[in-house]
Amino acid sequence: MSFTHLHVHTEYSLLDGSNKINEYVARVKELGMTAAAITDHGVMYGVIDFYKAAKAAGIRPVLGCEVYVAPGSRFDRETSHGEGRYYHLVLLAQNNQGYSNLVKIVSKGFVDGYYYKPRVDMEVLERYHEGIIALSACLAGEVQRYLARGLYEEAKKTAFKYQECFGQGNFFLELQDHGLEQQQIVNQQLLRLAKDTGIELVATNDVHYTYEADAEPHDILLCLQTGKKLSDENRMRYEGGQYYVKSEAEMKALFPYAIEAVENTQKIADRCNVEIEFGNTKLPDFPVPEGFTTFEYLQKLCYDGLKERYPDCADSLKPRLDEELGVIKNMGYVEYFLIVWDYIRFAREQGIMVGPGRGSAAGSLVSYTTGITNIDPIRYGLIFERFLNPERISMPDIDVDFCFERRQEVIDYVVGKYGKDCVTLIITFGTLAARGVIRDVGRVMDLPYAFVDTIAKSIPNDPTASITIDKALRMNPELRSMYENDGQVTRLIDMSKRLEGLPRHSSTHAAGVVISQKPMEEYVPLARGTDGMVTTQFTMTTIEELGLLKMDVRLVC
Repeated sequence: MSFTHLHVHTEYSLLDGSNKINEYVARVKELGMTAAAITDHGVMYGVIDFYKAAKAAGIRPVLGCEVYVAPGSRFDRETSHGEGRYYHLVLLAQNNQGYSNLVKIVSKGFVDGYYYKPRVDMEVLERYHEGIIALSACLAGEVQRYLARGLYEEAKKTAFKYQECFGQGNFFLELQDHGLEQQQIVNQQLLRLAKDTGIELVATNDVHYTYEADAEPHDILLCLQTGKKLSDENRMRYEGGQYYVKSEAEMKALFPYAIEAVENTQKIADRCNVEIEFGNTKLPDFPVPEGFTTFEYLQKLCYDGLKERYPDCADSLKPRLDEELGVIKNMGYVEYFLIVWDYIRFAREQGIMVGPGRGSAAGSLVSYTTGITNIDPIRYGLIFERFLNPERISMPDIDVDFCFERRQEVIDYVVGKYGKDCVTLIITFGTLAARGVIRDVGRVMDLPYAFVDTIAKSIPNDPTASITIDKALRMNPELRSMYENDGQVTRLIDMSKRLEGLPRHSSTHAAGVVISQKPMEEYVPLARGTDGMVTTQFTMTTIEELGLLKMDVRLVC
């Protein structure tokens, strides 16, 4: 193979991409490709999921992002609503340094530059350019914008600007062809520009869905994003149905005059080799009194607590306590227990209500003797190994309930101790679930409310059963009959099934807080939520897999 998709939006280009990661990777594999990229709009939400799926399939993962570049400073908040508010630029991580820099670039876009979109600027790109390959993107790229307006010299100057930023051989002029007249015009100018500047060309397809047949459900998704119906005129749409995962043969047929640009995609992919590290804990240092190591201090807390909790049988329980301490030490979780003990201690000293503990953590004598939990594991015959054992891969999970009204005081204490750059809330995603997606799709298709309501209510409303539309069709014969015999029901359900499960929106996790050794953007990309709070771009599960310390600071009345 000599082609790789390098401009790809997945389900994590929220309500803009319907290209589900697992389906995308499977399709790339089916087409015989050896590599594939992810370049969602302004975010890196899906890069770890994509990385794991690609690796499992034997596909080289090319990790990237299509960033928004402010025409001036990322700090500017201009009032105009013209096309010059931002430009598109595709960035691909060439190596681990490039991945680290990409994380910082994307984070700056949210934390510093958010204005309608998470925007970066040339200052950020120049500071974090190392290890990154850049492509000039689609018609919304800065070079293409100038060419579309007939400003050739400005386009040439801009191309040299990006080449100077990223270095010789690290910036490419991007050809695309989705059947749009303007692309034909711009592509001819890009060929001329490549000849005049010596900057190489690369041919991409602006992938937003997996299969050609997904054009219609993707069109419905765009309506969900914009609040429109399919019947609305002058709404946003991707004309032509060409935004799917094309084969190498299809790409070469599109660009017979630029075969080298098609083959450059593989050459770029071959240069990209990022290795993500999983399971290596990155716990912050915990300050202990002079004369103690962290383990000795935890041991002291436990021994003191053992005498207090079990004044009549402390000696007989010491072997179990030492065994637990040994497991904790060998697994590298001493700091974890001290950190949790510390913020619980703070809460209690401030009179903040703290729950007694729940889940498997209650089976730990270390948790009980330090006061992390208030449930006696000996009295109730609870087992430590359910909580932590040497075969466990992920970090232990200690859920702590705090008073709703004063939970923020606990978080503020943690921020004050470890630094605001090292303590961050965690993102979560709402999805297009079975019932909801049918209602959404029915509204976009402008179907009668009562009709759609009947279909939606045919889906069992059992959140514990992970209900999908396919499961509902198997469980409900009446729904299955309507699906098989009523064309309108068939189309509604088929469209809904293609969109079911896609992330719909992001929000802040109700309980999750992550603490790191270094500023958070050294480990994970950051986002800014609708409430203005900074969160990670990775979910709680991914945070744990990457070895970061996740606190469960839950709310109780």
